[in-house]
Amino acid sequence: MRTVYVNGQFVPEGEAKVSVFDRGFLFADGVYEVTSVLGGKLIDFAGHAARLRRSLGELEMRMPVEEDELLDIHRELVRINEIDEGMVYLQVTRGAAADRDFAYPGEEVEPTLVLFTQSKPGLADSPAARAGIKVISIPDARWGRRDIKTVQLLYPSMGKMMAKAAGADDAWMVEDGAVTEGTSNNAYIVKDGTIVTRQLGTEILHGITRAAVLRFAREAQMKVEERAFTIEEAQAADEAFITSASTFVLPVVEIDGTAIGAGAPGPVAKRLREIYLEESRKAGI
Repeated sequence: MRTVYVNGQFVPEGEAKVSVFDRGFLFADGVYEVTSVLGGKLIDFAGHAARLRRSLGELEMRMPVEEDELLDIHRELVRINEIDEGMVYLQVTRGAAADRDFAYPGEEVEPTLVLFTQSKPGLADSPAARAGIKVISIPDARWGRRDIKTVQLLYPSMGKMMAKAAGADDAWMVEDGAVTEGTSNNAYIVKDGTIVTRQLGTEILHGITRAAVLRFAREAQMKVEERAFTIEEAQAADEAFITSASTFVLPVVEIDGTAIGAGAPGPVAKRLREIYLEESRKAGI
């Protein structure tokens, strides 16, 4: 049985408890982060911690613990649960007020902090990375502040199920004719050697893996263009791929039934995945 962390205590998962009045449960009033683990070390922890602070600030919530303590909690969970490859999930909510109320509770209510691990052997050597994935396009029906990593993930979950029903692996969301992002990842295409991905804004999540991959791409002298693109443009691209903390760099080989390029993972996505994994392993903490 896994050990999880709940509000200052490490407990067996079967004994973990959160109040029924917790605002994360009642209002999705909370944020989260997922940090990957490779070789027992945390990948991009500083980036995830910085984004957590930003998300909390945008929602006028406070950090429940200092960053050093947060790192210690992550490391202890990885150690206790013997995670070699996998993820650490973190969630902060506004806490549990005395009763249900749309208005925020006062400062006397402590935030809820929950963390747990997921063991994913073979995370780095993913069969999906070798074969590529298929995606469909769906309308983007989410709220307008996707730059805040909130726990309100119902529509992305619906998108995953739409993809599954269509015999695909994931969905890319489209708004005003342009791709925003995948259900749980940032989206990219490659055309004539140029990597194209949507610019940062409130329309997409500011991916930590996205930032690292774009930095590595520029360091490798690859051309990067941050702008919106359409599904039609993606279908005519030489390559496509996604990035996220749990998939790293993952090639996309089909969009809405149209093969991308040769219908197999392309050289740019392959190389970026190699660089990301190599650099991340070296920088893990």
